[in-house]
Amino acid sequence: MKPARRHWILGASVAAAAASAGVGWSVWRERRANAAEAQLWELSFETPGGAPLAMASLRGKPLLINFWATWCPPCVREMPAIDRFARDVAGRGWRVLGLAADNREPVREFLAQRPVSYLIALTGFAGIELSKSLGNAAGGLPFTLLIGQDGRARQQHSGEINHEQLTAWAAAPGAT
Repeated sequence: MKPARRHWILGASVAAAAASAGVGWSVWRERRANAAEAQLWELSFETPGGAPLAMASLRGKPLLINFWATWCPPCVREMPAIDRFARDVAGRGWRVLGLAADNREPVREFLAQRPVSYLIALTGFAGIELSKSLGNAAGGLPFTLLIGQDGRARQQHSGEINHEQLTAWAAAPGAT
């Protein structure tokens, strides 16, 4: 066999293996995301006032989830935009939930000074792991996730988000 042909065959084999690995990775990641989305609806969190909030009660409508913390400056900066979005879409059946990766007292004190119109629940620092399972690869805050009424993740964003971006998400096909 000529060397050029051997190199071509070797190159094609490497490319095929890489493509297979890429497909396998995509399938694995998709299955993992689907499992995390399914488990999300089985969870329950405590609100800052102490009441339980079952995620199952939010299922069936478009849901924006924002992972945040009181000690996170970009989280605090984006809250007015999320609050505005929550008021804009409330009449259309949307729900907005802020999941605080924080403790109860700091969240209660924060919300006493800066109230919002959307639901807030507490995850503690376990919220970071939950956000990772839902697509937040870096595990940073803030992390925002749009879930369609079918319960599937439609959009996600790591870092500070703005009202225009949220509005575009809500208008996108499949958001509801």
